[in-house]
Amino acid sequence: MFSPEGPGLRELAVQALSSVERGYDLLAPKFDHTPFRTPDSVLDAVASALGRTGPFDDGLDLCCGTGAGVGVLARVCRRSVTGVDFSAGMLAVARERPPAPGPPISWVRADARALPFGPGFDLVVSFGAFGHFLPGELPVLFRQARSVLRPGGCLAFPVVAPPRPGSRAYWMLLAFDGVMRLRNAVWRPPFVMYYRAYRFGDLRRELERAGFLVELQALSDFGRRRDGSPRVRMVVARRPD
Repeated sequence: MFSPEGPGLRELAVQALSSVERGYDLLAPKFDHTPFRTPDSVLDAVASALGRTGPFDDGLDLCCGTGAGVGVLARVCRRSVTGVDFSAGMLAVARERPPAPGPPISWVRADARALPFGPGFDLVVSFGAFGHFLPGELPVLFRQARSVLRPGGCLAFPVVAPPRPGSRAYWMLLAFDGVMRLRNAVWRPPFVMYYRAYRFGDLRRELERAGFLVELQALSDFGRRRDGSPRVRMVVARRPD
């Protein structure tokens, strides 16, 4: 699962026994060499879909990590791009990246549940971050995302269809979440990182409660499952005009 440049077993153990913030500070220098980073294929597919949805002027990457998703915004936004994350280590790595072609990029350290912005963005994206929030935190998270959007702006993020029960991927995710829940039951501070926390229905319901108009767009690059449903969708939640 990890490339030779990725973290070793001892490093992962130290990170897993830390808080989420401290764990990602430690992981940051090697994060891009782990499976936790969103694959380029997903980033490219989202960028293509957003290119058909725009245009956008100002974009925000929520929980930007080392900045992979900021590259998506740089491709579809015309005026400015901002990455926000609460890990100083992840932002330090992001700042060292060569600047992507496109509008100027800013990096801000802040908690996604208390964003320090007004309604100044046309587009908010997020990649692989929602597993770090407990289900009860979704209303706050989505209200915050809505609060920084201009009327007509949208929150967009990809969602992979859950693996079929009984499949290898299903058991792997079930085992990972089980280990994390056991860890959090016996160790403090907690490390919230779950991969089976949310379903499409849960996300849609909470987005609509936060005042969004929600649509799902199939990302055709990834094909469809045997039942005809898309393997990967992009959720587009728009703040009404």
